[in-house]
Amino acid sequence: MRPRWPDGEPQQVHLDLYVDDIRAAHEHALAAGAVLLQAADGPHGFQVYEDPVGHPFCLCWGA
Repeated sequence: MRPRWPDGEPQQVHLDLYVDDIRAAHEHALAAGAVLLQAADGPHGFQVYEDPVGHPFCLCWGA
């Protein structure tokens, strides 16, 4: 069953990927087929994406 975030079947695990350049990482994720699910902005934070088969992951930045 395809995962659904944030409501749906519980996830066993998801990845938090810490990046130095959120803009470049965001563009790379989208080019690889990810979909942005929850945007954030600021000197630190995270954005939630799903990969092409629906698994959630986060791009995180800052302290």
